[in-house]
Amino acid sequence: MVRTNRGNRLHIGIFGKRNAGKSSLINALTNQDIALVSDVAGTTTDPVFKSMELLPVGPVVIIDTAGMDDEGELGEKRVEKSRRILARCDFVIIVISAEKIDEELNYEKDLVKEIKLRNIPVIIAINKTDLKAPKEEEKQRLSKFFDTLIFEVSSKNRVGIEELKKGITQNTTKDWIVPTIVGDLIRPGDVAVLVCPIDNAAPKGRLILPQVATIRDILDNDAQALVVKERELAHSLRGLKNPPTIVITDSQEFQKVSADCPPHIPMTSFSILFARYKGELETFIKGIKKIKKLEDGDTILISEACTHHAQSDDIGRVKIPRWLRQLTGKELKFEHSAGSSFPDDMTRYSLVVHCGACMINRREMLYRMNISMENNIPIVNYGMLIAYVHGILQRALTPFPMALAVLNDDIY
Repeated sequence: MVRTNRGNRLHIGIFGKRNAGKSSLINALTNQDIALVSDVAGTTTDPVFKSMELLPVGPVVIIDTAGMDDEGELGEKRVEKSRRILARCDFVIIVISAEKIDEELNYEKDLVKEIKLRNIPVIIAINKTDLKAPKEEEKQRLSKFFDTLIFEVSSKNRVGIEELKKGITQNTTKDWIVPTIVGDLIRPGDVAVLVCPIDNAAPKGRLILPQVATIRDILDNDAQALVVKERELAHSLRGLKNPPTIVITDSQEFQKVSADCPPHIPMTSFSILFARYKGELETFIKGIKKIKKLEDGDTILISEACTHHAQSDDIGRVKIPRWLRQLTGKELKFEHSAGSSFPDDMTRYSLVVHCGACMINRREMLYRMNISMENNIPIVNYGMLIAYVHGILQRALTPFPMALAVLNDDIY
């Protein structure tokens, strides 16, 4: 539970006005004092993330946010930061104080509208029922206004918490399906060969996250993972009695692995698997087809979901800009975003090149893709771009027939 990557967890956002009892509700849900609680309104100033296990959903991240009624210039920035958290939320709980139900109705109207536009499941928790029991007519007004389930809780006395947890699981499991990275491409007993080069960007003594997640997915599907470095692939393939079901490589070793891997063995990359796992292959392929239409002076956004230390030959800041300039022959401009920041104003960009998204969940990646598409900005994935640049995208997509059909369709 503790080691499950945050990007693979169901994200539950806790929203509401200041002093509605959001932090105390999180403490009650987790049965830990992890969120700072105070009678002073506005104690929570920045989103707080807590990883936990919520059965039967499994590993989740609960996000405590600043009050949506925060005031002043700094308060407005906190509210905006809280709203941005919606991009990550798979589920939302709006917390309303039982003492101030009527005051909440109009105040939360815009928030609920935005949540529903994003198609995020939402429930209401009336908190502080130990101080005041909500009247039946108040609950009916809330239910009608929000058009969702209402739960009465007292975080202080731990009353109604188990019912709230059941409400979360019952309204989440219908829509929350833990996706698979490679499980639909293999069968029990199959062998998947993973090519994992060890370079300067890899954490000392560890594999990078996409490699670890793929190994776990293979084991969860009762198959076998054979992990090799790029120099060992050809020798390892010769040593196998039967050919592997698939070879998966780091994107930057595409060319060497493609040369060493016989054509009859399906081959792809960790980054392409994550493009499908976290996003949509077909959308990225449409973005690939726009690269040849880039013009002198166009600005490319290179976006990464983490904030790693840039190496001297960094993939996002050095290699990809160099490859795109060489491929197009154009004088292109490049801007970068990292971590949780992603521009709302996309109008100055002609293309978005996004990392493999291993550090964010699928909903946030889809949100970023939607922002790009709504502004008619094509978006591509690191691994797919690298395969395209090196002329082997066709082969790297052979495990995915539908995506391959889009690549070969002249419409795009």
